[in-house]
Amino acid sequence: MTHPQPHDLVGIGIGPANLSLAALAHTQPGLKAAWYEQRPAFHWHPGLLIEGATLQVPFLADLVTLADPTNPWSFLNYLRQHQRLYPFYFSERFHSPRAEYDHYCRWVSRQLPSLHFRHHIDAVRWNPEQALFDIDYTRLGPNGEAEAVGRSHARHLAIGIGTAPHIPEALRPLAERPVVPVVHSADYLDHREQLLEAGHITVVGSGQSGAEVFLDLLRRRPPGRERLHWITRTPAFAPMEYSKLGLEHFTPDYTRYFHALPEQRRDELVARQWQLHKAIDHETLAAIHDELYRHSIGGGWPDVVLTPGVSVRTAGRLGTTQVELHLDHAEQGERSRLVTEAVVMATGYRERPLDPLLAALDPVLRRDAAGRVVVDEEYRLVLDREVTGSVYVQNAERHTHGVGAPDLGLVAHRSATILNALTGQERYPLPERSAFTTFGLRRTGAGGAGPGAAGPSQGVRRVGV
Repeated sequence: MTHPQPHDLVGIGIGPANLSLAALAHTQPGLKAAWYEQRPAFHWHPGLLIEGATLQVPFLADLVTLADPTNPWSFLNYLRQHQRLYPFYFSERFHSPRAEYDHYCRWVSRQLPSLHFRHHIDAVRWNPEQALFDIDYTRLGPNGEAEAVGRSHARHLAIGIGTAPHIPEALRPLAERPVVPVVHSADYLDHREQLLEAGHITVVGSGQSGAEVFLDLLRRRPPGRERLHWITRTPAFAPMEYSKLGLEHFTPDYTRYFHALPEQRRDELVARQWQLHKAIDHETLAAIHDELYRHSIGGGWPDVVLTPGVSVRTAGRLGTTQVELHLDHAEQGERSRLVTEAVVMATGYRERPLDPLLAALDPVLRRDAAGRVVVDEEYRLVLDREVTGSVYVQNAERHTHGVGAPDLGLVAHRSATILNALTGQERYPLPERSAFTTFGLRRTGAGGAGPGAAGPSQGVRRVGV
């Protein structure tokens, strides 16, 4: 039996990564693609679109520009279509508001006919007889109920299911019984008014999200009666590495260098590079200090405690109105107890596991010494030779491609790399060099990696379009 009209590419998940791939693929003649997402529409971190919060990357790091500046889905064309080019020009903004980036992505998503929202992917299988992937899905109704089931077929897949809020083990007892307000920062705006009603609020975690939440709460509490605690495991409320040469860790050059390193060395590097992506923007730190200073006008210190170097050992509830956090201070070697009435867990995100989605492909997946999937330089999962289709991953490859994997500045380049690899043609010419820094003793060009890099998976069938 021949499957009707198989797609060249099916994307699973519609976040910025797969939205970028869809936008770049849309302009390619002869490429048949479809994208599935279980949510009803595109939204980018809606719980953190705090007033005044900006992206940590320049506006050029949109969905397409760094691969194709002439693409109709560029941020500048978005401004033009909304008659906002001159206001943007005079505002002299290099970093856009988060809410504007969300609105831009939603504008793109509404114009791409290949996107299918309210579709939950149930299973993915390789069909060796047809040399196709079978993708089973359930179409969801307005309230999330199952309406119908269906199946798509594709020569290749692109998995972009993103990340999920992470709750550390010590804080899970609080999150599992939400009587007192205990929320992850991802849901902050939905619960802000409830949090502000609490007599005392504690923010746990000092990445950018934690800093933005703390600043927003501080601005909304009266001077002298703030009653805010901010604690973090890191040894300081550290600034993001934002020097121009430091930012070259988010270039294709560094990605190629990192990919060519041995697995153990890559793991060591990621652990050490937290200040490249988990610290706090300088302007946010300055705004926090300015706000604390404003609260001190007239004498007296604000009722605020900021303590780095502290981890939560255990946590529990005290009746129905309070939470108890048991804290360890690493440098002092001391323990203490903190009673609070609300907690915001700014404890970051983790990549959603691929294993449940790709369970049927598990026997043919190559894994590294730590049991993680192996991803080649062109963002393909390395599969056994018998699978001639490719499975590309987006923002699930930090262990193979480095700290730039989730960075918006590399989204367009990764999408272009995938499309070039999938078609076997240079649909999007990519730069041979992108950094002044030479990482390692041997430079690697856009067409080849240095010693030790994993090559393309065997038996990949390109799309002749």
